Amino acid sequence: MSNFVTSSRFYFSYDVISFVNRYHGSIFVIKYGGSVMQNNSLKHEVIRDLCLLYYLGINIILVHGGGIFINHWLNRLGITPKFHDGIRITDHETMQIVEMVLTGFVNKDLVNLFTQNNIFSVGLSGKDANLVQASNLFSSSENFTGKVDCINTKILDLLLANKCIPVVASIGSDLNGQTYNINADMVASSIASAVHAEKLILLTDTPGVLRDVNDSSTLIKNLDIRSIQRLREDNIISGGMIPKIQSCVDALQSNVKAAHIIDGRIQHSLLHETLTLDRVGSMLVL
Repeated sequence: MSNFVTSSRFYFSYDVISFVNRYHGSIFVIKYGGSVMQNNSLKHEVIRDLCLLYYLGINIILVHGGGIFINHWLNRLGITPKFHDGIRITDHETMQIVEMVLTGFVNKDLVNLFTQNNIFSVGLSGKDANLVQASNLFSSSENFTGKVDCINTKILDLLLANKCIPVVASIGSDLNGQTYNINADMVASSIASAVHAEKLILLTDTPGVLRDVNDSSTLIKNLDIRSIQRLREDNIISGGMIPKIQSCVDALQSNVKAAHIIDGRIQHSLLHETLTLDRVGSMLVL
């Protein structure tokens, strides 16, 4: 991390100092997805950038998915991953694999990276301390893909008060103890809303919202609710971007001040987006 500090010119700019003063003591909820976690070198950089934000006095909650790793282990076990409209169909056997991969592999790997950087962090799933209360997203009793009903912030409040980074795997359970696989964007949005976060940040494998999905130069850096609605009507926001945008809108309508969709494949994109005027992704506000 020290190499980054000494080599990044913008770190010393007055703009960055202004942003640091503005965000000191606030909460950033950051979703880190499986598709941008494949490059180990880049993953180490993302964790170091999170550590820098932590050292600057920003409270971090990291929410993660891990779909690409789930698919890998399903295939190794001879189970074919199944999807409907982009949403994973999670039968009983798949749910067991999802929980093992997310909580036993991905979650602990991320916690270990924080530990290597001397950062106090704790790995959680939504089942711990009744953090994510969930229910079935579908009517089928054989599909354990869930939705968030409620966030119990007690464990998050406790950890943040003790300068700890919670690392949350995107599963939850209902009042009967049934476990559900939940979209990580949805979990991050719900947590951001519950803790009154300053920012919800989705680290993705796309530059942000593009007018032309085949041209990264058409990135739209600033959006509000009205412009989002127009882009939806014009089918510019479509496909897999729809649930990401909806997660952002839900958070904004629950008093999260800003939501960002940024490319997690770009080195230090998180820092450029949050600590400079020349942002690299799409920022959504009311």
